[in-house]
Amino acid sequence: MIVRVLFLNLMIFIAAGVMAEAQMNHGMDHSEMNDEHQNAAIFGQIPTEPGQSAFAAIQEIVRLLEADQNTDWTQVNIEQLRQHLIDMENVTLRARVTTDRTDKDVRFGVSSDDPDVINSIQRMVSSHVLALGGTNEQIRQIADGVVLTLKSTDAQQQQKLVALGFIGWLASGMQHQTHHLALASGQNPH
Repeated sequence: MIVRVLFLNLMIFIAAGVMAEAQMNHGMDHSEMNDEHQNAAIFGQIPTEPGQSAFAAIQEIVRLLEADQNTDWTQVNIEQLRQHLIDMENVTLRARVTTDRTDKDVRFGVSSDDPDVINSIQRMVSSHVLALGGTNEQIRQIADGVVLTLKSTDAQQQQKLVALGFIGWLASGMQHQTHHLALASGQNPH
């Protein structure tokens, strides 16, 4: 009985595969089918993940620019956005961070031995402080990066800053997405 059920299931599986193949190939020239439709035909849905976060950010910005009839293509600079995303990658994954807390501030030492990462640190942190207005933040460039001082005497705020750490502070808010669109549009958001 078990052998008969297994055999029947195997036959159904093979038949389903043959039918799916026949449906996909019935007179269609697959060379004319774009990848999106081909994926939909094979899997029944279209994947949404582009596979790499910087690529995804660029893809999203390109889609927005293409959808906007007012895009000035003489000003668009996707390479500027790509360079910024390289800086983000360097700072997020390759920088060393130390944290010191006093009764008046929280200090992050952000550094590296790699000259490319040092340049990324200095550009990213400086531009972020400028974007915030720089009223509670002080930045001092050092040979291997920056020292970022966030002024606060409020113990709860200090604890939050320590818990967020440097990268959490940098990632706070949703200004990065509009910053990316501005960069790609040829604006200078700094």
